[in-house]
Amino acid sequence: MVTDRQVGKLMGMLGRGDSLERAAAKAGMDEKTARKYRDSGLLPSESRAEHTWRTRADPFAEVWDELKAKLEGSPGLEAKTLFEALQRDDPGRWMDGQLRTLQRKVKWWRATEGPPREVFFCQEHRPGVLGASDFTWMSKLRVTIAGAAFDHLLYHFVLTYSNWETGTICFSENAESLSAGLQNALWELGGVPEELLSDRMSAAINNECKAEEFTRRYRALLNHYGLKARTTQAAEPHENGDVEQRHHRLKRAVEQALLLRGSRDFASRDEYEKFLRGIFARQNAGRRERFQEERAVLRALPGRRLEDAKRVDAKVGRSSTIRLQNNVYSVHSRLIGEMVQARLHSEHVEVWYAQQKVDSFPRLRGESQHQINYRHVIDWLVRKPGAFENYRYREDLFPSSQFRMAYDALKGQDALRGSKEYLRILELAARESEAGVEAALRALLGGGEPLSATAVESLLHAGRQPEAVPSVQVADVNLAEYDALRSAGEVA
Repeated sequence: MVTDRQVGKLMGMLGRGDSLERAAAKAGMDEKTARKYRDSGLLPSESRAEHTWRTRADPFAEVWDELKAKLEGSPGLEAKTLFEALQRDDPGRWMDGQLRTLQRKVKWWRATEGPPREVFFCQEHRPGVLGASDFTWMSKLRVTIAGAAFDHLLYHFVLTYSNWETGTICFSENAESLSAGLQNALWELGGVPEELLSDRMSAAINNECKAEEFTRRYRALLNHYGLKARTTQAAEPHENGDVEQRHHRLKRAVEQALLLRGSRDFASRDEYEKFLRGIFARQNAGRRERFQEERAVLRALPGRRLEDAKRVDAKVGRSSTIRLQNNVYSVHSRLIGEMVQARLHSEHVEVWYAQQKVDSFPRLRGESQHQINYRHVIDWLVRKPGAFENYRYREDLFPSSQFRMAYDALKGQDALRGSKEYLRILELAARESEAGVEAALRALLGGGEPLSATAVESLLHAGRQPEAVPSVQVADVNLAEYDALRSAGEVA
């Protein structure tokens, strides 16, 4: 077969004055063929007829009208589904190898006769106009803090013109995390864009008691900063594509940085947050020029931040507890029967009484959880020791494993008085020092000495230094020894 290159060589030689016979020989073709291309002035690729005919009979010609009607009625049908239906209706006629032929035929129908497909319209972004935000889970990165899994989300904020981005660690898609994350981003940015694009935040709404309350708080937050809200349509996350794409790229950057670091474990949350801040700084470094354009037209921040917390009035029940967001927290028994105000921040809860903060503790994640501080109820537990054995939240009253071991040992010494003796030890921890009592328990349990509240108190007041916790060193595994052992086994 003559190629375009051969014809090109032929034409070049003819143009230099060579005879047709000589030029044809040098181009590697017959003189008659050379004359045809000289006279037509076309290359082989230009004169070759398009291959539009079938090389074999269409096996689906007889049933295509029926299949086409099904596709027109239900465009979502897959070729494989149609093929399996044909096999069921006429066993033995259709072989598995014919599936690919039907798939090509259906694909051609979709491209030439099928329904119009959704069109994505590229948007032109202008500086200072739009910021986009969303929550994203970071758990797949397998980050640990001091060896413990650190399951968390990131509230991710992006300016769509410059792609400047930042984020705040959080643990739930609730209104408090949203408020803290957005305000952290705006104050770090140093200005406010005109609009904020987000999804419908169904998870955040579901974490609230009422959707109307969430809407009211969200509008108040946006009004405080003069932001106009823009939301995506339901089940259309691609409409928030800028931040969705940044999710992917940020996680890839974090993953690469973790691999380069050689470890996914961090000594503290502060160290991990510093690590993330460094990644954001590097990501933003290449966007300075466009960011400066954007920064110049951002609106000024208001005079202060809006409070992140949700305020809830609660009455302290007879069990010295309050219920917040379907979780139970203890407060001091002095407040039983009183109305307190709980301020729910994204990660902690404050308890206020008579316009004074009286307590603060970590916020529970999820629902149907409980958090009981033994210091709140110990005064009455020592007066009612019989209530301890079947107390609903008894497990919360073991501050550490040493306290649990002490309780088990006391029950072993005296099943009847064990609970009472343990509560006296817990009272010592509340009034003296939990760390000191724990150290005393470790010394008594480790030394095999009799255990009692009196013995613990004596150690505390005597100033005796408990024995240090032994340091356990685990030697590195030598894989060469394992290989040698395997080799010896194979020889035997």
